[in-house]
Amino acid sequence: MTTVRFRHFVLGLLALALSGGVGSAVAQQGPAAGDSASGSTATSELKSMVSIEGASSLQLTGYGLVVGLDRTGDRARAQSGAVFTVQSIANMLREFGVNVDQEVLQSRNVAAVLVTANLDPFAGTGSEIDVTVSSMGDARSLSGGVLLRTPLQDPNKVLRAVAQGPLTTGAAQASSQGTEVTVNSPNTGRVPNGAIVRKAHPVDLNQEEVGLVLRRPDFTNASKIADAINEVFPDAAEAAHAGLVNVGMPEALNNTSQLMAALEGIEVEVEAPARVVINERTGTIVAGGNVTISEVMVTTGGITVSTREDRFVSQPNPLGEGETQPVAEGEAQVQQEGARSVVLPPNTNVSELASALNDLGITARDIISIFQSIDRAGALQAELVIL
Repeated sequence: MTTVRFRHFVLGLLALALSGGVGSAVAQQGPAAGDSASGSTATSELKSMVSIEGASSLQLTGYGLVVGLDRTGDRARAQSGAVFTVQSIANMLREFGVNVDQEVLQSRNVAAVLVTANLDPFAGTGSEIDVTVSSMGDARSLSGGVLLRTPLQDPNKVLRAVAQGPLTTGAAQASSQGTEVTVNSPNTGRVPNGAIVRKAHPVDLNQEEVGLVLRRPDFTNASKIADAINEVFPDAAEAAHAGLVNVGMPEALNNTSQLMAALEGIEVEVEAPARVVINERTGTIVAGGNVTISEVMVTTGGITVSTREDRFVSQPNPLGEGETQPVAEGEAQVQQEGARSVVLPPNTNVSELASALNDLGITARDIISIFQSIDRAGALQAELVIL
């Protein structure tokens, strides 16, 4: 039995009249609407909102080998095999004084990988950082493997760290008679604290003025940060733009480290933007409490088309001249659901919208489509972000 389900959404936007009772209702709700549109506020420490200008993480990359796989590594001789894996194995063995002809290497327990990491600007020599390991060839899984010593370089080809250690993929696989089930991706893994920093990334903190870069640029929040700093150090901070606040060195302090230690604990009341984030791959919807929706009507209905095909064998009389033949008999049904509607009043918040949609008995996938349709109709008073 094969079932094909079609969902059809019809979205009608009820125009708000400029006269009569509707106009009066909107006028009475004007202040409330303005309050909700201003955004929700929360108190946060300064250290979680900003970073020092010029002190960004450094991206590291390296090429290495993962060994110890249970015949799930790169193929060596197939048409789509990874030739570079065989070359890398031969080169590695040569470093240990073992000369092996590449033509005789047939190992499936090794995989070529790319190793990536982010070096914190304040990580010192000898610090340990996490690394991510990703398969380059046709390996089926990296689970259970061990990353061999891999040099990690910055974009300028400077050696910054060396990685090595056992992988964790968080994946599971099971197979039987040609059927295979995989949970999560087995071709990407991590080595926690798997790299040791050999050369730190220098950061110059001997400056008379420090730039604070906002992790989420916003003009209002930048101005609030400057005001909060000026309450502690008068006339020391100035908002340059939505993403940068410049802070002069106070006379009572000697260096940037002392200044940042004094600033990190300052609490700032910040505003969160009205935003709805949708992940269509997982069916996840996250919306802020300050998201509002204008007056709108949502109508949803569904049609289910079911088809079935029964197969049987036509067997003639054993003494007859007929032939045995397969015969198929089909059946089709169409079921149509009644339309379900809900009218949302002006300035509806997310909680009220979720309650109304749940009353319709629709799924998360349907709610995602409704949010997109409401945004297209111009009734969603928020930014819609689709991942």
